[in-house]
Amino acid sequence: VWRVCKTKRSCENDLEDNEDPDLPDAKKLPLKGNHGGCGNPQPEVRREGLKLWGVWKMGKDESGEGGQQTERRSITPLMALNIFRHIPSHEIQQMGLSNDYARPEWMIVTVLPVPPPTVRPSVSMDGTSQGQRSEDDLTYKLSDIIRANGNVRRCEQEGSPAHVVAEFEALLQFHVATLMDNDIAGQPQAKHKSGRALKSIRARLKGKEGRLRGNLMGKRVDFSARTVITGDPNLSLDEVGVPRSMARGLTYPETVTPYNIHKLHQLVKSGPSRHPGANYVIRDGGERIDLRYHKRAGEIMLQY
Repeated sequence: VWRVCKTKRSCENDLEDNEDPDLPDAKKLPLKGNHGGCGNPQPEVRREGLKLWGVWKMGKDESGEGGQQTERRSITPLMALNIFRHIPSHEIQQMGLSNDYARPEWMIVTVLPVPPPTVRPSVSMDGTSQGQRSEDDLTYKLSDIIRANGNVRRCEQEGSPAHVVAEFEALLQFHVATLMDNDIAGQPQAKHKSGRALKSIRARLKGKEGRLRGNLMGKRVDFSARTVITGDPNLSLDEVGVPRSMARGLTYPETVTPYNIHKLHQLVKSGPSRHPGANYVIRDGGERIDLRYHKRAGEIMLQY
């Protein structure tokens, strides 16, 4: 859709195949619905900072003299929202979007979801509940948004001049944008009083130390380790040598069956301090017996 539309500079009428005089009657297609172009010029949209600017290229003036006239206007979020709202349902499907899950007007933030305090916890300065509390970066940003939003509402209620309202609206948009991404090209960063840049939601998620790569895919878990492996002339090609100290810690849960009960009983008897040994016995009900603190490990009965 974008490839077809990007070169269009006016809303043209469809050229019917039937209107082509050189086309033989046999090749003419049956008549189909025509969208009837309105003839309005279409703008070229450019982004500068957080603002969108439309450049309309008008035709020549009535006398036919002079070059092509251009008009440059700001495209406000409200204008974009109204354009998106007026896109018919069948055209949304043709664009590859969905009326149920992805209408274009939903891509413009009209209601801002506020993350709960668990996402932005406040930290006590001296470690006690009585001391001064330091708030999270997101909390500071949200308070800026509430303040800026209140200023816009007050200006609209008091009937302030349009340029004053526009200034407050731009400030509100800046705060909302930097809450989500504080590394926008060509845009000043939101900073603390100390001069440190605020950490946005995007900064928490992206990169090696972000939420996905750092905390979800690369989290520390029990019974796993990483090491450097090297060749060893004393090992066969199909063998891997593990140090005894590592092998004692990196255990694997094994279910008791009639076939392995004698071998497992020997491992429980050896305990956690000797190499082929067991660290825990876990009963059916989930009860875990730690063999480090069990005086008579050899007397523990296994069952299957």
